[in-house]
Amino acid sequence: MNTKTNLEAVTENELPIQNNIKSLWEKLMKAKVGVLPLPLYIVLATIILTASIYNTLPADMIGGFAVIMILGMLLGDLGQRIPILKEIGGPAILALLVPSILVFLNVINTSSMEAVTTLMKTSNFLYFYISCLVVGSILGMNRKVLIQGFTRMFVPLIVGTVLAVVAGMLVGLLFGYDLQHTFFYIVVPIIGGGIGEGILPLSIAYSSILGGSAESFVSQMIPAAVIGNIFAVVSAGLMMRLGEKKKHLSGNGKLVKSEDGNEVPEEKEKVIDFSLMGAGLLIACTFFIVGTLGQKFIGVPGPVIMILFATLIKCLKVMPHKMEDGAHNLYKFISTSLTWPLMVGLGMLYIPLEDVVKIVTPAYVIVCASVVFVMILSGYFVGKLMKMYPVDAAIVTGCHSGLGGTGDVAILSASKRMALMPFAQVATRIGGVSTVILASLLLKLLS
Repeated sequence: MNTKTNLEAVTENELPIQNNIKSLWEKLMKAKVGVLPLPLYIVLATIILTASIYNTLPADMIGGFAVIMILGMLLGDLGQRIPILKEIGGPAILALLVPSILVFLNVINTSSMEAVTTLMKTSNFLYFYISCLVVGSILGMNRKVLIQGFTRMFVPLIVGTVLAVVAGMLVGLLFGYDLQHTFFYIVVPIIGGGIGEGILPLSIAYSSILGGSAESFVSQMIPAAVIGNIFAVVSAGLMMRLGEKKKHLSGNGKLVKSEDGNEVPEEKEKVIDFSLMGAGLLIACTFFIVGTLGQKFIGVPGPVIMILFATLIKCLKVMPHKMEDGAHNLYKFISTSLTWPLMVGLGMLYIPLEDVVKIVTPAYVIVCASVVFVMILSGYFVGKLMKMYPVDAAIVTGCHSGLGGTGDVAILSASKRMALMPFAQVATRIGGVSTVILASLLLKLLS
């Protein structure tokens, strides 16, 4: 009768333990945060956190990208998993609000804030992102759809703006707000085109007309803009859900139908040529520079000029197809990889909860909500009458009630429609500039 040696017995006892460890490791590697396996994410997050604690995190693009990407992956992933929240744009909401709350509570240390500030403000990452999306999406778009979209979108935008202003003032009156105060300090900041392009010029105009410091007017207007943006993001998520349930109402990123009312045929997916993406990057940056150059000489906002220039190039068919493909491939990379990280940066720097908390009341929130909801609903119904996809028309119109470029990114990412960025930018920029000019002139007349 054979007997096992002590060594053989020990080896057999170790096998189940080794198998359990192997099985556990395989499960951990299958668990992911974004696209990263969980163990790798934990290692990377630990390194970045340690560097920030010991003040060795580079205060430049490298450190900035590290912070926003590690948080963006986590918050975007959580937003897609949490029940109910995931149905209304959870990733966008978490990526915007959680960093803002962390800054408000002084949880994020100085080293991380400096790195993100350098990336977002000094390096102007927001406009780089928007340039890549706008130029890439326009050059990669169906030419006929592009022309139809720009010509039709102004009707729901104008109707929505008028109705939103009326609704906001009436609801404000219902809650005891003065009509003039409601218009100039709640409604106009929501539809003014964001903080940099809307509230700051408005504050200077208000200051020159009424007296007082521009900073005092900024603090009065920012809460309305921030709350309006949050409602716009939530509404976009709800519209996305409506489009998923009733597919005939949604173009999934397309704004218009063909002339006979049928869907525009899908274009074949183009093979990604990574060597062309560098050319696409150069084209996007140059188009943005064209906008800044044009702004100096004709006074029209640079992003608007960039959009018009890209549209003209597309309509005239002067850009080689391969270069269009390169810009479009870059757009797809940027939109899929950097959206949630960008929103983390926006939440940290551009959503000041301290200012919001000071003057917010339930009545104030309801007035803000009424402006946004009427804007989106009017876009939906007018878009339907204009033979546009009502869901997509509502989302684009809703961008007029967001925080400028920041809001466009949040709203379109919440609705998974980054392809609508050119139309959203037009709605935001032209709608915002028009609002700022008209409000300033009206205030001067009333003063």
